[in-house]
Amino acid sequence: MRDSSRRALLAAAGTASAAALAGCAGALLPGSGGDDPGAPADERIDRTGESTVEVAVGADGGFSYAPAHVRIDAGTTVRWEWTGNGGGHNVYAVDGSFESELVAEAGHTYERAFDAPGTYEYVCTPHQTRGMRGSVEVVSADED
Repeated sequence: MRDSSRRALLAAAGTASAAALAGCAGALLPGSGGDDPGAPADERIDRTGESTVEVAVGADGGFSYAPAHVRIDAGTTVRWEWTGNGGGHNVYAVDGSFESELVAEAGHTYERAFDAPGTYEYVCTPHQTRGMRGSVEVVSADED
């Protein structure tokens, strides 16, 4: 991941945590939509053209992925990195095709390469009722 993207991702997680402490956990927070500071958390962020995409686990007060929804090229690896906020989290595919460990420690990572086009929805099993969900849309080169 580019240093600027990594800094933006970590800044978004920190901004979200600060807002949650201030009592604004339900508000849309700057950065929760990825690199676009005003993007809603449910907006799909286009990361086509990148070989690896990073997603923060435990962002926005500890109960979100950031960015939550990404669009990538087939063959791209998604790397989820735990922030250490919100307790234990995992990344569990709704269709059961992949699952990470349940972890609470900051810095833990889980990676998965996505080769087949399609949309892969995932949740944090302990926090899915709090809306902790995400998706990866995989497109073939001719769909870009």
